[in-house]
Amino acid sequence: MILNVVSAKYINEYSLLLEFSNGRKKIVDLGETISKEKREVFFPLLEVDFFKNFSIPLNTVEWANGVDFSPEYLYEIGQDIT
Repeated sequence: MILNVVSAKYINEYSLLLEFSNGRKKIVDLGETISKEKREVFFPLLEVDFFKNFSIPLNTVEWANGVDFSPEYLYEIGQDIT
């Protein structure tokens, strides 16, 4: 089964509530991921106002500067909602 992000909601800091195409919902905290990134394209995501403005143009969360993460990665690091 191909995994897609079907909806996303900003929670706080660097956390998002994501719903995946398999029906599972997870809280994904990207704080550690983006703070460790050394590529310049990730730097704007450290600004919370920039981080919380995202879209889902295809199958995952994407920011205005083109940064995105694979749905599989987001699913893997996410915490299940019970």
